[in-house]
Amino acid sequence: MSRLGTMTRRGLMIGAAAIAGGVAFGTYRVMTPHANPLAKGLAPDAASFNPFVRVTPQGITLIAQHVDVGQGAASMQAALIAEEMDIAFGQFEIEQARPDPAYYNTAMADEAVPFMSTDTGRVAETMRGAMGAMIKLMGTQVTGGSTSVPDSFDKLRRAGAVARETLKAAAAVETGVPVDELRTSQAAVILPDGTEIAYTALAATAATLEPVTDVALRDASAWQLIGKPMRRLDIVAKSTGQQTYGIDLKIDGMVLGAVRCNPRKGGALNGFDASAAEAMRGVQQIVPLANGVAVIAENTWYALQALEVIDYDWGPAPYPAEQDDHWAAVAQAFAPDALDRVWRDDGDASSAVTDTPDVTVEYRAPYVAHQPLEPLSAVVRVTETQADVWASHQMPRFVQQRVAEQTGLAADQVVFHNQFAGGSFGHRLEFDNIDRATEVAMQLKGTPVKLMFSREEDFAQDYPRQIGMARAKGAVQDGQVTALDLEIATPSAVRSQMGRVGLPVPGPDTQIAAGAWNAPYAIPHFRVAAYAAPELALTSSWRSVGASTAGFFGESALDEVIHAAGADPMAERLRLVNDPVAKAVLEAVAEMSNWGSALSAGKGRGVALVNSFGVPVAEVIEVTQTAEGLRIDHVYVAADVGRIVDPVNFENQVQGGVIWGLGHAINSEITFSDGQVEQSNYYDAEGMRLYQAPEIHVRGLENAEKIRGIGEPPVPPAAPALANAIFAATGQRIREMPFNRHIDFI
Repeated sequence: MSRLGTMTRRGLMIGAAAIAGGVAFGTYRVMTPHANPLAKGLAPDAASFNPFVRVTPQGITLIAQHVDVGQGAASMQAALIAEEMDIAFGQFEIEQARPDPAYYNTAMADEAVPFMSTDTGRVAETMRGAMGAMIKLMGTQVTGGSTSVPDSFDKLRRAGAVARETLKAAAAVETGVPVDELRTSQAAVILPDGTEIAYTALAATAATLEPVTDVALRDASAWQLIGKPMRRLDIVAKSTGQQTYGIDLKIDGMVLGAVRCNPRKGGALNGFDASAAEAMRGVQQIVPLANGVAVIAENTWYALQALEVIDYDWGPAPYPAEQDDHWAAVAQAFAPDALDRVWRDDGDASSAVTDTPDVTVEYRAPYVAHQPLEPLSAVVRVTETQADVWASHQMPRFVQQRVAEQTGLAADQVVFHNQFAGGSFGHRLEFDNIDRATEVAMQLKGTPVKLMFSREEDFAQDYPRQIGMARAKGAVQDGQVTALDLEIATPSAVRSQMGRVGLPVPGPDTQIAAGAWNAPYAIPHFRVAAYAAPELALTSSWRSVGASTAGFFGESALDEVIHAAGADPMAERLRLVNDPVAKAVLEAVAEMSNWGSALSAGKGRGVALVNSFGVPVAEVIEVTQTAEGLRIDHVYVAADVGRIVDPVNFENQVQGGVIWGLGHAINSEITFSDGQVEQSNYYDAEGMRLYQAPEIHVRGLENAEKIRGIGEPPVPPAAPALANAIFAATGQRIREMPFNRHIDFI
């Protein structure tokens, strides 16, 4: 009997907290919108109708709540507002939202409650609603979890519609023409005689009116932007080298510095001798930090060179010093006292696989680094009355609060200038660059300090993806899969990450087995248990979080059981799949890849289906075994996000996710020796090389009822689909990442 719907301890705690919040604050408090931050300091002839639109005589500004870390979030958000506001690309500017509770992200609620995304029952929906209410009350401002589109889709279209209707009301006041006789187009209100009044010319009158909030959103048949191919607003700037990132910033009076902290992350600095560095050319100041040293110099290169000659006395690591001990700790976590939760318990899988199971296997996934192209940096200036921070971060209000605590200022005295980022993959959910820059700026009051992390320091101080292991047993009967018992052990990256910002994670961690326990299969006996290994190296969210490891474990194990049954990997998955949206995705990828057609000698196909962040993604990978090594020829991907905002960016995100997933699966790992990360740059933690990259074919479906994001879901199926393809081509099962430990890739 399935126990998916059983109320969990975490669910009870969430519900209790939500009910307590309702009692304390009341339904009115939950329903009341936060104050509009754009209204503060607004000029008399400027109008702001909500937190996302500002119109002045000089121009139109749209506010991007979700930070753009390279995924195209700024363009997506602008398109949603512009669709309803009747403005075209080129008729507005985009501004990054300041830290403010008005920019809360309730789409985070879906991953915060312990229910499958396909569970739309009363209990699940009630809990999502309660969590969403808490997120709103707390003003949780965060970009991540593939939530930018689902959080924005209705909210920003409504913001655009409110602006449009209020500007029409302003035109009616100025002209005497009834509102119902007015229309809008290309940033103007159009009168019945064809006269156009620019939105900017209506700003002063609109500023005197209450926003018109009783608005209707346009039907999809009238959309001019949504669902149509778009050229992202940052394409020209990025293609011509004109885009300014955080690392490019120059502030008047700024000094330049670099930092070296204990490479045994979390360890202490017992002492240091900087006498040699102090005598070097260009060095201006040596600044001691809590667990490291910063050098201020004429330029960053001088600072980096000076750091190399400082004699450091580093303390020991607060985790096992050697990699083998990390693996041993994870292996020991398969014990009753480390059980975090049995997430799936259909039938009686334990009994079904007790007597001579047909499959008994173990899998491993290593630590991997975030390694975005733009290394970490931050500019911080601290005075007696204000702190200014220039950096890119996915949780602006946490930045504000953290700097306030460091400086002793009030949160509203911290001004955060969020920047475009050259990648994140979860890295810019952490604070080390901002913490260290603030620490230096506190010692150089009034001076803007630009602090850089070298690539090597970035690797050394990263919070990698969690290390993990899985043990699986399976049973078959009459050519069909009848049982799969999957146990997964990893440290809790969520508890590690949230602990650093002072947020407890009540109950089990939903991410340890994400992508496996919520697999859309009706296997008669199906059990997925998650074990929380002790915290070893400090870890954090990495693109697709738990699904990047558990998806590999689950789909690899299922493929092995299907093989033991003598069944076709695609046909058996289609037989087992119990979600119509996921089934359509599988059927699409089977058709795209011409599954079942004959392949020449040395070729093989593998398939994987993983649901992460509510998005089912199926991938088929085709490979060829050659005398020089394995070649990845084609990847076929089908995904369903409910509604595709921009098909061009959708395809790019899927392709990027596949490359990201494959590159790390075949080439990348982080290992420890003497408590230090052994990999220090891209040459020994490679992504996918250009010559290894396959042709990627993408199809987006729109059958799902809820709208979802696509940034992370293409990653988890890549590794198992490739492993399954390698087996089909060579007969070799690879159960450990990175795959290049076992096979050469060309």
